[in-house]
Amino acid sequence: MKEENYEVVVFQGDPGTIDLTYEEIEAEWNKMLQTVPQTGKFRIIHQEKKRYTFEDYSSQIGNADAALGIWVHKGVINEKLFEAHPNLKYIATLGHGFEDFDVEMTRRRGVTITNTIYGDVTIAQYAMALLMNICHNVTVQSDYTKTGYWKEKETNPQASYNQLFVPQIELYQKTMGIIGLGAIGLWTARMAKGFGMKVIANSRHKKTGPQYDGIEQVSMEEIFERSDVISIHCPHTKETENLLNREAFAKMKDGVIIINTARGIIIDEEALLEALESRKVYMAGLDVVANEPPQYQIPLMQSPYTFITSHIAWQPKAARLRAVDLAVKNFRSYLEGMPTSVIN
Repeated sequence: MKEENYEVVVFQGDPGTIDLTYEEIEAEWNKMLQTVPQTGKFRIIHQEKKRYTFEDYSSQIGNADAALGIWVHKGVINEKLFEAHPNLKYIATLGHGFEDFDVEMTRRRGVTITNTIYGDVTIAQYAMALLMNICHNVTVQSDYTKTGYWKEKETNPQASYNQLFVPQIELYQKTMGIIGLGAIGLWTARMAKGFGMKVIANSRHKKTGPQYDGIEQVSMEEIFERSDVISIHCPHTKETENLLNREAFAKMKDGVIIINTARGIIIDEEALLEALESRKVYMAGLDVVANEPPQYQIPLMQSPYTFITSHIAWQPKAARLRAVDLAVKNFRSYLEGMPTSVIN
């Protein structure tokens, strides 16, 4: 490992939120990278499109030793990338999620790849917001109180003020099933426990440590069979693709609630729609769909039993700036011989 003068390239896309400018996030990169004494020259590439391809990245990496902000998947992380850029030994994706790639090849080439767990509490909070919307739909009730009631009262003096338009669901003592007990899943568990829920979870590897006390780690079968609410927080892999399919829905409790803030393709969307229409699934709160951005209005968007948002759980300003700070801290840890958040 070199002692100093690491050349760094940063791939920064649209900050993705209404209260943070590109200039502000670029200033954060400049401030943080200057705190790493081993950093020599660095460049910040303003991505002009949402998803960069292999060719986009490769054309701009140059002689960089480290690339921050690469979308990690097998279409980019391949032999060609390292043949074209032999200096490249460190890659960071700026998000939690990543797709399949050739892990053994990267190890063989001595490359370290990390993710950036900046939005664990943020995304968990959004998962709970989707759940709260299903349980209470405050907007519908507020609209009636502020507007609808008064319009009705004009023609009906006996109009009911405390009218309910959706059933109100209490979470106390219900069971939250969490798929993927990483940083986001753990925060979701903590929040669910705050509502008095019993929490069960499944992960690829059993989690140990005091932070997991009070979370029962169970098989996937038990997640399906015992949960009143299932919240998805696992990565998209070959094993998790269409994990929630017809067979899985058939095993679930009648009236189960599904929350997904991970990857849309973890759910078989056709099977979910069937389960919603049969009322096997009470409602689904989704921040992700299988193909993003969708090219047409998918049937789930036409269902009265879904709330769907456009992959925005990660977008608070504080979280976007924290992503920069953590990415640079992870890079510094790597340079100091103590890499963190390694995914290969």
